[in-house]
Amino acid sequence: MIIESIAIIGFAILLDLKFGDPKNRYHPTAWIGTFIAKLTTITKNQNSTFEKIGGMIMIMIISSVVILLLSGLNFGISLISVDYISLILSVVIGALLLKTTIAIRGMEKHAISVLDSLESNDLDLARNYLSMIVKRNTTKLDKNHVLSGVLESISENTVDGITGPMFYYAFFGLFGAFVYRIINTADSMVGYKNDIFKNLGWFTAKCDTILNYIPSRLTGLIMVISAAILQNNWKNSYKVMIRDGKKTESPNAGYPMAALAGALETKFEKINHYKLGDGEIILTKDHVLSAIKIMKLTSILFFGIITIPIIFVLSILGWWLYV
Repeated sequence: MIIESIAIIGFAILLDLKFGDPKNRYHPTAWIGTFIAKLTTITKNQNSTFEKIGGMIMIMIISSVVILLLSGLNFGISLISVDYISLILSVVIGALLLKTTIAIRGMEKHAISVLDSLESNDLDLARNYLSMIVKRNTTKLDKNHVLSGVLESISENTVDGITGPMFYYAFFGLFGAFVYRIINTADSMVGYKNDIFKNLGWFTAKCDTILNYIPSRLTGLIMVISAAILQNNWKNSYKVMIRDGKKTESPNAGYPMAALAGALETKFEKINHYKLGDGEIILTKDHVLSAIKIMKLTSILFFGIITIPIIFVLSILGWWLYV
């Protein structure tokens, strides 16, 4: 149902903005991460081909388990004979589950933790908090590069933790949102090009690249619109996104990062990797607070401009999920 699907996403966003993430012991993404960690030790192999196959099997097993659980839940709700009770339960449970794939307030919380540490002149603690949300080595970063890392993470997380799950929910419901979250979580854990994970994480890295291709670019464009509404430099945001979006090693991550750098009229830098935007890297607390506002507005606009129209179009085309 169209209204049901829209209501689920809307309530999921409101729940996340109001309450944030539950503790790890209650969080499905934390369970998925534990599952990935356990299967990683099993699938490690001296033979690179076997290890790649093991990485594929790992994703397939976890996705299958999650899909079976969600199917069982859907079946249980469908057994309720009173339609309005079934509908209410479907929306409430769906929103609660979808919310666990979305991390707007969670990203804000991490960013504020870094800011608070810097405000207390505790650079080591700020580096430690940053290390929880980025892949790079943070031990020797100065204040500006710590802030750059936070801003880059906010822009990347807008896709990974907000618009990506919404995009795939629009096509495949909770199945799509959770499989996306599984692949994204696995990529953050084993999707490294080092000797330890280059084979095991090969499949999940490829999947993550494919799945994020469209959402990352759409998110960058929505960030430009958000910048205009919030009276940031939207023209520069668009210019820098088009110019610098391809500069990162990832074919996707650069677009939302460059859009944010342009909107804030500053430059992001990952040492020895890329520079996005113009000017000197002189970043402040205000840059981070502005980025959080852009992230939140982008989340809401993506829901209204991208997700809802997809659901309507698919319903017109008779997509099975909404029939």
